[in-house]
Amino acid sequence: MNAIPRPLLIRLSYAVRPILALFLRGKRYTDPIDGKSFRKFLPYGYGTPRENVLSPSTLSLERHRLLWLWLQRETDFFNKPASLLHFAPEQAFYKRFRESKNLNYTTTDLNSPLADVKADICNLPFEDNSYDIIFCNHVLEHIPDDTKAMQELYRILKPGGMAILQIPQDLSRAHTFEDNTITERAERAKIFGQYDHVRVYGRDYFDKLRSIGFIVKEINYPSQLTKEEVDLYRLAGHEILPVCIKPQ
Repeated sequence: MNAIPRPLLIRLSYAVRPILALFLRGKRYTDPIDGKSFRKFLPYGYGTPRENVLSPSTLSLERHRLLWLWLQRETDFFNKPASLLHFAPEQAFYKRFRESKNLNYTTTDLNSPLADVKADICNLPFEDNSYDIIFCNHVLEHIPDDTKAMQELYRILKPGGMAILQIPQDLSRAHTFEDNTITERAERAKIFGQYDHVRVYGRDYFDKLRSIGFIVKEINYPSQLTKEEVDLYRLAGHEILPVCIKPQ
């Protein structure tokens, strides 16, 4: 089966998704976000698709399911009242966060139709110390001036607040790689993973966040799960969650 292109995901969520979910139902793999199980997940990705990673029901990927499990098992996210700012809101989370009674939920993006506030991440229209929680996942790799974006995220987070700033990361690299002279789309996709990415983050990503002022917890959550759980939920085996806290 060919991978599903990103522009089709929203259409899938309204039309094709229920049919795919019914066709693929089974007991082999489970999406922890909605608890539904399937005999297999769908392929997804640019270039060479990753097999068996896209949930037919929520359209979640490995990173979404990992974050959900961590929030559910290790935090009070689903119970404690909090103001949440969600950048580029993902289909897998949007409706569930919107319906959570404990969350004062705001979405933002420059282009997304799901955004409550259309805004540039490098020049945000929010007051200092506005939000208890920020989710900004797989966004910074698209931003040329990621330092300015990180500074803005730090500025609007409340002291003691938490920001989850997931990115695609090559943990075999000590240093982040970027080269603005590479402009051809196919070459950018080959080197950076997608044509619209501007860098490949290495292990120094966490120290860059610390240089902004965050206290950064590098949480290798898959290592805290059993191999059976990693397989059951179709997680990446070595993804690190960057949990960023603004000092009090």
